[in-house]
Amino acid sequence: MNAVANNQKDSTPSLNALFRELDAERRRTWAPEALAINVNQRATLRRDHGASPHVQIGDTLEPATLRNAAGESVSLDSLTEKGPAVIVLFRFATCPACNIALPYYRDTLWPSLQAAGVALAAVSPQPFPALNDIATAHALPFPVLSDPQLAFGRALGVTYQFDDASRAAAEAKGGTPHALNGVDVWELPKPAVLIISPDRKVLFADVSPDWMERTETSAILKALGLTPTEISHAA
Repeated sequence: MNAVANNQKDSTPSLNALFRELDAERRRTWAPEALAINVNQRATLRRDHGASPHVQIGDTLEPATLRNAAGESVSLDSLTEKGPAVIVLFRFATCPACNIALPYYRDTLWPSLQAAGVALAAVSPQPFPALNDIATAHALPFPVLSDPQLAFGRALGVTYQFDDASRAAAEAKGGTPHALNGVDVWELPKPAVLIISPDRKVLFADVSPDWMERTETSAILKALGLTPTEISHAA
């Protein structure tokens, strides 16, 4: 690899450093009441994360069916038919943190996975066509899939329901849970990264109760025994 590529890697901030920048910007610019709702919901999720079981390394997952933008079924088994697959669970298309995480993975994770023949898919409960927005906005080269009625996320034990203040704030902006996740409950997945083998065994699992803290690319590549390759998109 040439010196330019090495310098590009060295200058790439961590994903969580970008989230800290976002958090700092919000603390400077958001109304105190709106900031408190966001901070308190995340703090509750961190506090209660261990209270209920969620997916763990070594688990064998049940068959699951997701949907692509064309409305076609995409089975978990089809994602792993050529080997292990990386599954990134995210919240919804207009989630600011998700709009940092997915292009970050595009630039820092996808090139190495593509070179190694490892599949990558991003999964949200949000229905199409709204879910298309994040894929097109960032020209994502990997599939973005919908998890109908949160069935996959619920089976993994990684979903949470909005607290009263978060629900009221979302409704005040004209939001509905059905537009967000296809059901009539204010519920979303906690961000998570899984590596799944062809027999649906979980080889790696990292669930982030706070959506402003997510799995770094280096941890995913290490779990796969891979090293970074050149970044193929402008940061």
